[in-house]
Amino acid sequence: MADEEVRRRIVDAADGLYYAKGFHAVGMDEIRDSAGVSLRKLYGEFPSKDELILAVLDKRHRMWTDGVAARVATTEGAEARLLAIYDYLADWFVDDAFRGCGFINAFGELGAADPQVAEAARTHKESFQRYVADLAREAGAGPALAPQLAILAEGAQTTAAIAGTPDAAADARAAAEVLIRAALAGSGARS
Repeated sequence: MADEEVRRRIVDAADGLYYAKGFHAVGMDEIRDSAGVSLRKLYGEFPSKDELILAVLDKRHRMWTDGVAARVATTEGAEARLLAIYDYLADWFVDDAFRGCGFINAFGELGAADPQVAEAARTHKESFQRYVADLAREAGAGPALAPQLAILAEGAQTTAAIAGTPDAAADARAAAEVLIRAALAGSGARS
């Protein structure tokens, strides 16, 4: 088995286990068993659990970024492109495996004790905020809209995870519609 395939299997296994159970609850032996690799191979790829956690967060970042961008790309019109973020959330929240934002979960469980995890979470959130800012700018909205929309998306993720229902996506989308229309009307932009 090629090293890249081994690495992918380990990261996929760790991601699934960490996301379902939490970072502290999952040991390297459980990841080894789930990935179907030897402990020696596991530690050969990831000498520490911290390195593996960062690799999982990198995977989650790519999944989020690619997923949101793909959903937005299927939509035409400035307002619709901004609202597509919440449509992506709605699809994600109904997934049986949904357990909230992996970055919020990691930060909550490890962030205070692990500066690398805290930095990975901050970098991920900043990346999303820049993406929303680009969409808002393309729509002709002022700079205040993007952080408002990002906060709605973040709050929806947390609310959906805690409530155990997907309703937060529709609620956030409805609030986003009001904010977007007000921002576009105030700037004279048309969607």
